[in-house]
Parts: sequence; C-alpha cells; structure tokens
Amino acid sequence: MKSKFVYVTYIRTTQQKLWDALTKPEFQKIYWGVVQESTFEKGASWKMIGSDSGTLFDSGEILETNPPNKLVIKWQNEWKPELKAEGYSRCTYELAEANGSIKLTVTHESEAADSQLIVAVSGGWPSILANLKTWLETGEPFQKR
Repeated sequence: MKSKFVYVTYIRTTQQKLWDALTKPEFQKIYWGVVQESTFEKGASWKMIGSDSGTLFDSGEILETNPPNKLVIKWQNEWKPELKAEGYSRCTYELAEANGSIKLTVTHESEAADSQLIVAVSGGWPSILANLKTWLETGEPFQKR
C-alpha cells in the first residue's frame, strides 16, 4: 500500500460492545451519522449510507472478519468523483484487550500514491472515533450527528 492512515485509541468498554458499535446500524447512527449495510461476513457486500439522507457514500466488500477481533473492508468512495477514481482502499479494524480497556486500531490504506482519499479519511477518522469513544464511555457522543 502506498498511502496509509493509522489511528489508535483506547476505549473503556468491552470488546463485544465495541464490535457491535462498529457493525450495527442502530449504533452507527448515534456516533457517525451513517449506517453500514452488510452481514459483515467474508465476501459480503458493504455499503455506507447517510442515515438521514439515504446518500450512498461508500461501497465495497468484507475481505476478512473475525468477530470481535478484526474486520477488513475493501472500501471505495462513491460520492466524490476524484476519490472514486482512485479505486478501492482497504480499511482494517483491530480490537484487542489492553489493561481493562479495548485498544482499537483503524488502518486505512490505498495503493494510490499521495491518495486524496487517505487525506480525506485522515481528517474524518479522528472525529468519528472520538465520538465513538465518548459515546461508549459516557452514553452521549460529544458531537450530535
């Protein structure tokens, strides 16, 4: 992979609650403002849709799944032509126990050198994951989506 963004955070929750937050639409709406449509089984299609607008933002396929430890998504932007033109990227979620918390590592990679998609997600992931962490630890996201 030629372009990469990695984000690591520690969340006071259980591995199963974090997995559910990452894969269940009723939770995604709370901290992300989108829903992901997929069975999250290897080979399944995957779509990210605006929870209020119904806009298709991203699509792809589940490349690997090992609940509640790891999820790998083949990911393509669908709403910005210049990002879609870069083709597919790869997003990996890794969840691991870490001293009473769960370590969440999100790695988003692209074969495109100087990927504008990776630039875009590097601005989005920190806000989304901070919202997720705050919601799981306090019951309220810091930012309403």
